[in-house]
Amino acid sequence: MFNLTRLTTPLAVAASLALFGAACSTDSSGPLSPSFSANSGGSSDFAVLANAAVTCTDGTITGDVGTFQATPTGSVTLTSCPVVGSVHVGDGAAIAAYNAFLAEYAALANVPCDVVLTGTLAGVTLAPGVYCFDAAAALTGVLTLNGPANGTWLFKVGNLAPGALTGTNFSVVMAGGGQDCNVTWWVDAAATLTDSHFIGNILAGAGITLTRGTFAGNIWAQADVTITGTALAGCDGGRGNSGHGNKGKCNQGVGNGPEGCDPGNSNNRRSSNDENGGTPGNPGRKGGQQ
Repeated sequence: MFNLTRLTTPLAVAASLALFGAACSTDSSGPLSPSFSANSGGSSDFAVLANAAVTCTDGTITGDVGTFQATPTGSVTLTSCPVVGSVHVGDGAAIAAYNAFLAEYAALANVPCDVVLTGTLAGVTLAPGVYCFDAAAALTGVLTLNGPANGTWLFKVGNLAPGALTGTNFSVVMAGGGQDCNVTWWVDAAATLTDSHFIGNILAGAGITLTRGTFAGNIWAQADVTITGTALAGCDGGRGNSGHGNKGKCNQGVGNGPEGCDPGNSNNRRSSNDENGGTPGNPGRKGGQQ
């Protein structure tokens, strides 16, 4: 079951979103697009950032990967996991990005809530705003985020008590022109996603674990990151403001696997053209195939 508790007046909602935008973007005139980057002979945009260790097996990562700690305590282990980007183990770019992440995490902890959520969010549609789970969140089903291109969503998990984010067979779908990279999930503890098709940037107070599925956004963790069988496409410096998330990385066509992007809407009777794991011989999801 899903419940909403309205906490604030419309004026307070607008004020909280303004605070959120100020916390996450140095350009208050543009839409929210959290992206921690550091210059080291050029922009280095971190799709994956961990304290000590990043481990990726049978997955893909589009974007830079980094750890705060240097070797030997810091490590990036890639097994059948190509990275379209650079790997930084405890270098200046990674340290600067990690410190920016910690500052952003602390700032978002103080953003007031518009609405308190409960339940799995299955079948729920949410407009832009600041949404909170007072403790842990166990999510499944399909969540639709419906808003304009400059709409921003902040989800806070463990807002009042220690809480982790768990998603199992959970999908996030954008509607109304909303942008993947304008969605942020602040998590008090760990984030664990299994067989999920997730959208948004996760800032976690502990580790992040992705198992199968797809991920469109960046993941930053105060502990380790473990990726298994997941295609992750991070948000680069301008992508959150210029198109639907990872449009530049798309390779649409049944049989390519889910790309976490949506350059069109030809998918039969579905809100996204991303095939979400479709197989050759089933173009357009004919016959209601998954």
